[in-house]
Amino acid sequence: MKINFNKNEDGLVPAVIQDSETKSVLMLGYMNEEAYAKTVETKKVTFFSRSKNRLWTKGEESGNFLNLIDIKIDCDNDTFLVKVKPQGPTCHMGSDTCWQESNNFEYGFITKLEETIKSRRENATAEKSYVASLFEEGINKIAQKVGEEAIEVVIEAKDNNDDLFLSESADLFFHYLILLQAKGFQLKDVLSILEDRSNK
Repeated sequence: MKINFNKNEDGLVPAVIQDSETKSVLMLGYMNEEAYAKTVETKKVTFFSRSKNRLWTKGEESGNFLNLIDIKIDCDNDTFLVKVKPQGPTCHMGSDTCWQESNNFEYGFITKLEETIKSRRENATAEKSYVASLFEEGINKIAQKVGEEAIEVVIEAKDNNDDLFLSESADLFFHYLILLQAKGFQLKDVLSILEDRSNK
């Protein structure tokens, strides 16, 4: 990498720190050439602290190190993207990130859908909905619906109507998310098993 440490007078390059697995942005720091070299050598993210006016390895006092996974430079050669595996909370205030956010896996719309299902389940008596009614009927009914939707997917897979196939696939996936929550799980629990299998 050709890093332009001389673009700023202080010789510092911004370093965006990102969890390599969850993709959450954890913090922003600054590296000079020496901090970058030490980070690459030790595999522990090291910054140049402007307040301490010295090199500072994140976690040197708290033990909450940022273990280096990968480091990239942007198209202007003046900003780092540092992918890490955090060892404990990142923020000195004790939170996962410096924006006081939880460092959890997020799956965009699917995460929102899971949250909606959870809300409908927890507020079943306050609001009547299809999801709430399924939870009220119990695990057998939910499992039955997953089976019915799976059969519909198989039937549509044998035909040539892609719209119907995708629609039935969406129904199956939706009811599967409901079944997972009825059993006390989320999609991330299933994905972690697939990830473990892929590493074997």
